Amino acid sequence: MPICGRIRASGIREVTMPEKKTIERAHQDAREGKAPSTQAGEFVHEEIEHIRQGKHGARSAKQAIAIGLSKARRAGVKLPPPKKGAAPESTRTQAKRDYSKGQRSPGRAASPKRSRAVRTALQHEDRRAASHTALSRQAHVSARRRGAANRSRAAQKAARTRASR
Repeated sequence: MPICGRIRASGIREVTMPEKKTIERAHQDAREGKAPSTQAGEFVHEEIEHIRQGKHGARSAKQAIAIGLSKARRAGVKLPPPKKGAAPESTRTQAKRDYSKGQRSPGRAASPKRSRAVRTALQHEDRRAASHTALSRQAHVSARRRGAANRSRAAQKAARTRASR
């Protein structure tokens, strides 16, 4: 699939990999001034849906999230790589590569052979990575790692910014 290089007003570059509706939702988030992590969440949601639909699998919920974040960075979402110590060095290196690729104008299309190899490998993986239980467990572990004060701040912000019904 060739990567198209249209840059939208919101600054997110369109690529053909993610679905059009995902990119549109991310643009909408960008226009509304939402955080890059919120914009990236659209790509993560798309990955979860792909796994649930059976397009491919993932080894874990963490891998499914990582694939979504990678897609977001490559699509041009200004989501910086994790800071030193926050993630393994290999993860940070790949995130840097994805981020810089997303901020540049598109080059050549990905090698069909490589794309096929990745797709085939993911198709052999389990679909349980996107189950409600797996995602809940991942969220719980991630939240515990953040600490009580951080979780409390996030909850207060959520309460303040919650849409009124």
